Amino acid sequence: MKGPKDPVDHARTTRPHAGESMKDNKIMPGLIVIGVALVLFVSCLAAFATRHHDVGLVLASLAGAGFVVGGGWLLIEHLRVRKIEERWYAEHPDALKQRPSS
Repeated sequence: MKGPKDPVDHARTTRPHAGESMKDNKIMPGLIVIGVALVLFVSCLAAFATRHHDVGLVLASLAGAGFVVGGGWLLIEHLRVRKIEERWYAEHPDALKQRPSS
């Protein structure tokens, strides 16, 4: 069962990472940064549409940086969860390891 130390659902589902982004609170800052980057991206499009190219470039740069930082955060947290999952399977050798769905 999921907990703060083990965000992988081992017992109740055949898809142990289902809902990982909503159950694992350590991933939320990355989602927030991506949300802010999305707002900045839409703002940059509005700035370009109104011929404010200098503002548009600044907003586009900030949006790009936000997407990179947020995506990096999500990647690092997913790798952390995968490491926890691998440790759990090492501690429970009798459990069947479930392959990710394709």
